[in-house]
Amino acid sequence: MFSGKDLVTEYAYGNAPAIAARTSSLSTGSGVDLNDTGPEFFAFLNNGTTSGTSPTLAVKLQESNVISSDYTDISGATFTTLTAAGSEMIRVANRTKRYVRAVSTHGGTDTPTFTWSVTIFAPNKSY
Repeated sequence: MFSGKDLVTEYAYGNAPAIAARTSSLSTGSGVDLNDTGPEFFAFLNNGTTSGTSPTLAVKLQESNVISSDYTDISGATFTTLTAAGSEMIRVANRTKRYVRAVSTHGGTDTPTFTWSVTIFAPNKSY
């Protein structure tokens, strides 16, 4: 239950990546620093405009101790593959490294395009 404290104080949050049209077969977001949080967080995938023939969008989360390299997949931190606009939330309880980013793989023909973002919310360690 919400404790009445403001969300900025109680939660760390960030976008990985920010919303933008993605047309390449692979998109990699920037790392979100979760250093002051525990191992558990929530990730929200939001996909808006989708185009192309038989488009597919598969998004997973990765972690690293260095913001710029050495990312590895977080076990079980994948979203359901989307073929149209939609959204999904997942709970991740097994993060062990400081930074988290989203990586997508796009499929389909006629230049599939997706406008998607992943927003991460993680309770701060002090709460």
